[in-house]
Parts: sequence; C-alpha cells; structure tokens
Amino acid sequence: MDNASVTTFTLAAYAVMENYKYVQFTVFLLLYFIIIILNIQLISVIYRQKELHQPMYVFTCFLSMNEIYGSTALLPATLGMLTSETYEITLKWCMAQIYFLHTYASIEFCVLAVMGYDRYVAICYPLHYHSIMSVSKVSRLVVLACLYPLILFATHFSLTLQLKFCERVIQKLYCVNFELVKNSCSKAPHINIVGLVLIMFLIVPQLLMIFFSYVQILRVCQRLSKESQAKALKTCIPHLLSLANYTIGSCFEIIQSRFDVSHIAHEARIFMSIYFAIIPSVANPVLYGLGTQLIRVHFFKLYFRCKSLRPKRRKTLAAA
Repeated sequence: MDNASVTTFTLAAYAVMENYKYVQFTVFLLLYFIIIILNIQLISVIYRQKELHQPMYVFTCFLSMNEIYGSTALLPATLGMLTSETYEITLKWCMAQIYFLHTYASIEFCVLAVMGYDRYVAICYPLHYHSIMSVSKVSRLVVLACLYPLILFATHFSLTLQLKFCERVIQKLYCVNFELVKNSCSKAPHINIVGLVLIMFLIVPQLLMIFFSYVQILRVCQRLSKESQAKALKTCIPHLLSLANYTIGSCFEIIQSRFDVSHIAHEARIFMSIYFAIIPSVANPVLYGLGTQLIRVHFFKLYFRCKSLRPKRRKTLAAA
C-alpha cells in the first residue's frame, strides 16, 4: 500500500456500540447540552456580578471555558460518528481532534494547579491576598496556564505531523496521538519517548505546585482555631474534589493508552476513555456553583429574579 494513500481512519470502538447507538446518541447529546448550559450559566453569573470579579472566580470562569472547549472537541464528533455507517474520520479532522483534546487535558491540569496556588495565598496570606494576586498577576497566570500546554504539546505534535500512515484503525471513540502514531509506516519510537517526557512536564510542575500549596495550607491551619480551620478548608473542598475527579479520569486514559487493558470489558474501556472530558465538565460547574457560597447566592438571586420577571412580562404583553 502506498504510504500517502491512507488519509482516513476507522474508529473501531464504535463497532462495539452498534446495537445501542441511537440510545447513546441521545445520551451524548443530552450530556453536551448539560455541559454547555451548566458552564455558560456559571460563566454568566461570574461575569455579571462585580462582587465575583476576584482571582478565585476568574480561575473558575477560565476552568468552565476549558470544559466547553474540551467537550466540544469530543462530543459533536462523537455524535457525528454515531450517525455514520463507516465510523471513518479524515486525517485532518483526526489531527485537529488530537490537538484540541490533548491541549484541553493539559490546560485543565494547569488551571487546577493555579487554583491550588490561589487557595494557598488566600489562606496563608489573607491580609496580603489582593496585593499578591493582583490583576496583572492573575492575567499572567491565566496566560501561562493556557500558552504553556498549547506550545509544549504543539512542539511534540509537530513530530506526528511529519509521519506517513500505512494502517487505518484506531481502537477508540476519538483520535489520540499515541494511537495515531501506532498507524504510522515507521515505528517512530522517538515520538513515544518525547510523549513520556511531555507527560512529565505537564504533570510534575503542576503536582509540585499543588503539593506545596496544600502542605502550606495544612501547616497554617494547625495554628488556627477549629472554626477558622473549618472555614479555610471549606473553601478548598470544590478544588480538591475537582482535582481528584480529573486525576481519576486522566489516570484512566493514560493507563489505557500505555498498557494492555484488553481483559477489561469494552463498555468499561469506553467509559474510562471519555471520563476525563465528560465527567469533570459536568461536575465542576456543579461543584463550584453549589459548593462556593458566594456563587450559589448570586446564582439563586439571578434564578429567582428571572422567575419573578416572567409574570410581569406576561401582564405587560397581555395589556399591550
């Protein structure tokens, strides 16, 4: 086969879903709508309320934007594949999906690391919080959390872009770099090595930042009263739950990509492969919307205000 002739790939995992694909189409469509609605509502509440224009909520807003970015990279393509008979994706779309999903995953962890640092400053240096977390510093942290993974992964991905492909089967619901490289005409072991190094650069600095932040938080909390400890740690709960949730999903995906998991049922593997992009995208706006008191208060104020305006609008329209 001519190396240049392979320009489409078959996403083989869809064959397992053949019997229930219309049910799954409905489920994925509902999930996508839920993700978009929840995250847009959270962004809208933070944007409208000046009281929420603080570093913690700016990072929360950025996290929600990334959830929309990641779910949009996965779910519309999944819906399209479920209506397809061949489950094929072109090389260009496959490459695009790889870049979007990998950068979503990397940005997510970077933002969670920055949010951990923000909690450290807020609890350990409460009197100097606003001077340390100035507008310019928050802006730099947001740009760093975005550009660092975008540039780092682009450097690695440039190696994949140079490959030619002789195989056309990807054993997943979506394209990932490791699976695509398996289909190349050459073995390209250097790409896998660079990929492992990349994972270290995208995980280790963030883990160190989160570990340092919470060690310092626990150290300071030991000197506080029980009431102050509870209040301080309560502000960390949404972040810790988001971090644990995303870490579980990422571990699922890394294990599947790097190790043989053929002994696990297909349905379980499919769930594990999409966990990192779907479950955090649903859970995070709920955790921060309902788990953060100030956001929760403003959300319910906005909800009940809109509800009370409906009868007034009806009366106005009836009078007109």
